[in-house]
Amino acid sequence: MIARPGRLREAHAHLFQLGRSLSMVDLSDCSSAGAMVERIGERAKSLGRKGWVLAHGARPDGWDDSRWPDRSELDTAAEGRPMVAWCFDYHALVASSSALERAKITGDSKFIGGRVELDADGVPTGVLYEHAALAMWNAVPEPAIDQRRELVRQACQHLAELGFVEVHDLKAQPWLGEILGDLVVGGEIDMRFVLFPLVEDLGDTLDARARWSGDAVTLGGGKIFVDGTLNSRTAWMLEPYADGHRETPRGTPMMPHDEIETKLLHCSQHGLPVAAHAIGDAGVRAVLDAIERTDCRDTGCRIEHAELISPEDIPRFKQLGVIASVQPCHLLPDIEALRRALPDRLDRVLPIRELIESGMEPGVDLLFGSDVPIVRAEPRDSIRAAVDRRREGMGQSEAIGPGQAIDEATAWRCFRVR
Repeated sequence: MIARPGRLREAHAHLFQLGRSLSMVDLSDCSSAGAMVERIGERAKSLGRKGWVLAHGARPDGWDDSRWPDRSELDTAAEGRPMVAWCFDYHALVASSSALERAKITGDSKFIGGRVELDADGVPTGVLYEHAALAMWNAVPEPAIDQRRELVRQACQHLAELGFVEVHDLKAQPWLGEILGDLVVGGEIDMRFVLFPLVEDLGDTLDARARWSGDAVTLGGGKIFVDGTLNSRTAWMLEPYADGHRETPRGTPMMPHDEIETKLLHCSQHGLPVAAHAIGDAGVRAVLDAIERTDCRDTGCRIEHAELISPEDIPRFKQLGVIASVQPCHLLPDIEALRRALPDRLDRVLPIRELIESGMEPGVDLLFGSDVPIVRAEPRDSIRAAVDRRREGMGQSEAIGPGQAIDEATAWRCFRVR
């Protein structure tokens, strides 16, 4: 691997959540549900009686037994404490009985764009998807206001140590800009930040912008979620998954077509583009269609992730002036899920080569990021995924979509600040 070039851009991060994750139980190296339970038990023993056990990085699709621990296992390991463990993609989680009670989630709970997994008796297993998972997380106590600054500072320092000088936050809280501005002015951080709050938080962010907007911290646009993720089988697909959920065989559209258009026009009124989370090929197409219908082309709109793209939609990115902000590093933990869920479409996974051949320019309208803390922010992970299309130690025959591979120098250009 060639030397890491200087001045890198992390085009998709979540700073506050990264700061929080640095003190959570890390499950990324667990190989089974049993190993996860053991790790949860170790943390529980180190906490006071009232503490929550919080974890992230679980990857059941890649485990030996390919299952989440059941709720009774977690209740025992957590010693009755409230416990929440995120899947690494942050679109599904598992919660203990105590945590579910605090969130008032039962077998009768219903969520638009979310699902509570039930056992044969109609009792929650503890596994929650999408908006149901968010409802559970919203019941977890937030860090105190005076802790936010330190968590954000730690996240920035972590990214700076990896060589990043510019960071795009793709779910920026309305208060984040002011903290970042203070850190920059105080000389604690020497980085540039571009913020994309949720569209529903855009009003509060605009109200606060005068207190922090400047050369180092700018408002980039509004963020929307159009679908879910591959590991949760909630990414919105044109064709059914091989192993999808019975109720949603093509995934879970999180936003109907007319709402996508409404969000685009709302941001446009403020002179801002939209950054749309769209992982599945149907989600990607829905965003491209909305941009075309609303005439929001060439305004800086971005599609985040775009892990699957239909061949017909590849040239539309350049034609509509849409930025492809992708995270090749996701390919590495997704390999088992991809083989199970999309065995007939592996050549459509992260079609980076085709995007470049269509005219997308690395580092200009084709950007690399990590989605940290969903996966780690180490840029070499994305370089490996873009070049080798497989994890270290895997043979060439195990590569996912090898025809979409690019050379290493081109991959680094996708990280480089202009």
